[in-house]
Amino acid sequence: MNQHPTKTTLPGIGVRYDLVTDAGKHVSVVVHNDGRRFLGFHNPEDDDECQASVPLGQSEAAALAQLLIPEPLDPVRGEIEIDLVTEHIPITAKSPYSGRTLGDTQARSRTGASIVAVLRRTGATPSPTPDFRFAIGDTLVVVGTREGVDAVADLIAGG
Repeated sequence: MNQHPTKTTLPGIGVRYDLVTDAGKHVSVVVHNDGRRFLGFHNPEDDDECQASVPLGQSEAAALAQLLIPEPLDPVRGEIEIDLVTEHIPITAKSPYSGRTLGDTQARSRTGASIVAVLRRTGATPSPTPDFRFAIGDTLVVVGTREGVDAVADLIAGG
């Protein structure tokens, strides 16, 4: 299998990512400039011929991505089990942190939860540094206890 999808710029449309499986199946994801996503299946004889296409909303794309990430084989467990959750929290126009840095939030020290990535239409930033500047439309990937993640959501929303 081609472990690294190929990336093709589609002028005026967006970007197409293609993957060929070990079985020779051609799968693509087209990310439109407006954020829409389509999952496509192509004729192995003619890669330009799309046999089927599935439009994915933002929450559907996120759910599909979660399903495709393998579960850890040997989860770490101690005497006390801590349930961690992961949430996607949007930066909206109403957020007091739009245009400000991750360090300004002091999220980890204030809530105990961590902002582990920032998703932006142009790509993802894993492990953002304290000087990473948020923009309207960013989605924060936050990991922590339920209470901590909820506190980050309130903080980002301005609560």
